[in-house]
Amino acid sequence: MAAMLGSGLCNQTGAAVGALAFPVLGPVGVVATRQYVAALALLAVGRPRLRSFTWHQWWPVLLLAADFGTMNLSLYTAVDRIGLGLAVTLEFLGPLAVALAGSRRRLDAGCAVLAAAGVVVLMRPRPSADYTGMALGLVAACCWAAYILLNRVVGRRVPGVQGSAAAATLSALAFLPVGAVVAVRHPPTAGAVLCAAAAGVLSSAVPYLADLLTLRRVPAQTFGLFMSVNPVLAAVVGWIVLGQGLGGPEWTVIAAVVAANALSIATTRG
Repeated sequence: MAAMLGSGLCNQTGAAVGALAFPVLGPVGVVATRQYVAALALLAVGRPRLRSFTWHQWWPVLLLAADFGTMNLSLYTAVDRIGLGLAVTLEFLGPLAVALAGSRRRLDAGCAVLAAAGVVVLMRPRPSADYTGMALGLVAACCWAAYILLNRVVGRRVPGVQGSAAAATLSALAFLPVGAVVAVRHPPTAGAVLCAAAAGVLSSAVPYLADLLTLRRVPAQTFGLFMSVNPVLAAVVGWIVLGQGLGGPEWTVIAAVVAANALSIATTRG
């Protein structure tokens, strides 16, 4: 439980700390730095033997690499526009959809309706609504769903954590020219780089290693249930670190998504 809570807190704290660098580096610059740090950390752990990979192994790794960058970029841009709590809540619809897609139970259908109702409340028409930010949050949700499915394929075809390490490295290489352009247009400060690097450690390296350890000790169902606290953690961290307060409708959305996920997983047998 301590490892799972620590993983969630590190993930959301890393995202909030990374957001502190937005005024200098922008979301793109923060994501680029995060990709570099994550790649270095996973390379040290996974040590992939790239020359031994076959095309059967390479194609899901390539797709996972593309998903890494797209997921982080869409999420961080959404955080910049609509805040950490709401962005993570929308992103969390991805794993919820994956969990519910394979089920035929009426209860799961009801959970899906509950989560969808929460999103409708969030995206209701109003003058201050940032639909671009919301759309980016939904893109991040799709990417997280794809990440789960691709990770399963990579895990079956590539031994250990070599697949994830290779994907993170390829994603970081793709962001090298992006980082160079950002550095020229927006000269980084030491503080901004430190915040972005901290985001890479807290939101990628630490959660990955903690989750790897946790999944060896607790059932996947228990782990999946605990994931539902992430939107709440994101809202609390966003309020404390970034001063991003939430109103009644926003908390209703968070409660609906968390309740849908928890109810579905808690009542699943086997």
